[in-house]
Amino acid sequence: MIRTVFTEIGLFLTPFVLYAAFLLATRAAVLQSGAWTMPRLAMLVIVSLVLVIGSFLLLAQFSGAPPGATYVPAHIENGKLVPGATR
Repeated sequence: MIRTVFTEIGLFLTPFVLYAAFLLATRAAVLQSGAWTMPRLAMLVIVSLVLVIGSFLLLAQFSGAPPGATYVPAHIENGKLVPGATR
């Protein structure tokens, strides 16, 4: 679960990091307020949210067990621990 959270945080921060790298590559002042205007920040936030929402949709659509599958939880069988499985 924590890996999913870190993935979503990384996806959200990606446009900001790419824009900062662009500013560094063009030798612009990264920390000046003129480089980070409100319309630019709004566009970066919109792109970030589109990435996060898209990843949530992909996660919901293509992850998990196949339809009709049954999950058998971990249990002890003949004195041995049998891990959970989807059947």
